[in-house]
Amino acid sequence: MNVANEAEMVRQARSVRRPGRRRFPVVKELLMWLLALLILIPLFLVAINSLKTEAEADLMNLELPKQFMFDNYANVIKTGKMVQAYRNSLIISAGSTLVTSLFSAMGAFVLSRRRTKLNRLIYYYFIIGLIAPVNFIATIKVMQMTQLFNTFHGIILLYSALMIPFTVFLFYGFIQSVPKELDESAMMDGCRSLQLFFRIIFPLLLPVTITCVLINFMNAWNEFILPLYVFNKSDYYPVTLAVYSFYGTFISSWNLVCATIVLTTLPIVLVYIFGQRYLISGMTAGAVKG
Repeated sequence: MNVANEAEMVRQARSVRRPGRRRFPVVKELLMWLLALLILIPLFLVAINSLKTEAEADLMNLELPKQFMFDNYANVIKTGKMVQAYRNSLIISAGSTLVTSLFSAMGAFVLSRRRTKLNRLIYYYFIIGLIAPVNFIATIKVMQMTQLFNTFHGIILLYSALMIPFTVFLFYGFIQSVPKELDESAMMDGCRSLQLFFRIIFPLLLPVTITCVLINFMNAWNEFILPLYVFNKSDYYPVTLAVYSFYGTFISSWNLVCATIVLTTLPIVLVYIFGQRYLISGMTAGAVKG
């Protein structure tokens, strides 16, 4: 009889807890939607005001425009030199991403395979680079002395130097999961070091490579401080400085300013939407396998 009573009490306790378990996912989902609205509402505010007249945009509200002014974008592209700014940003972002990904993968492969004390110290040196601040005065002085100031290749090298520590960290953790037996088999077949890396190892690094490319490209595209210090000619301005310059000229025309912001952020949003699957999988793989 006591066993039957205990079983009944357990059943009642479970029935009492079930509604709470059912409500918790709903509460959690509502909380996620509220957090998402904190990001989506400002984006919608900027996008909708970019299609209004100057008088409507001054109110800066969420109301739909009475007439969609798509001419704002044409005006911004022509007046703000956005085509030139896009070209500059693409050169800087693509160049720094290519240099960073290639040399970080090669360096991480050597550090991971040859675990000497010196290589371990070099790896720790890269890790320190994750938290070390940038000394702008010394950096600009060195760039001026080496004739790299106010040049595309100068800022590409600067971006690469700043992004290599994090990229080496990701590649290093992922390469450790690649069996060393592949290296030995390839060397026995006559592969040299570069052939071993580019033909055998590098194709296996595709998930983490895509992750590094996406992160580094977005960081370089969104960077504002470094181009502001390095470039003193508007012909070299990337999109971030183009927005800054355009805002200073058309500060009273919020519709044009919002249109400029949309044109600047749109490539990054598209890159993230199409690459988020690779971004998350690559970060997870590198974290687990490292």
